[in-house]
Amino acid sequence: PCWRVEDFVVTRECSRCSGFDVKTVPACVPTGFIEKITCGTSKKEVIKSCRSAVMEAHVFWRFVGTMMCVATVFAVLVVCRQRVLDRKALEKVRKQIESI
Repeated sequence: PCWRVEDFVVTRECSRCSGFDVKTVPACVPTGFIEKITCGTSKKEVIKSCRSAVMEAHVFWRFVGTMMCVATVFAVLVVCRQRVLDRKALEKVRKQIESI
């Protein structure tokens, strides 16, 4: 592609592909977003895939939310397990004291 070897100018900013574009434009498949560029030397207009800042932010916050949920679940499991172990230790000590 010319944009890899030449300077280029973005003629249409990164935007979401329409339903029709997704089916007809191969550049829409990787990210769902495309931008139109004009290569400097060859003057060709090319459509290329791009990453949207909004999409990246959405994916990041979804990841953060998922990790917070997973951390909360494991924190609850740790607290429950610690209570079980404490209960067993107290029971063991109680039995040792009773046997004396």
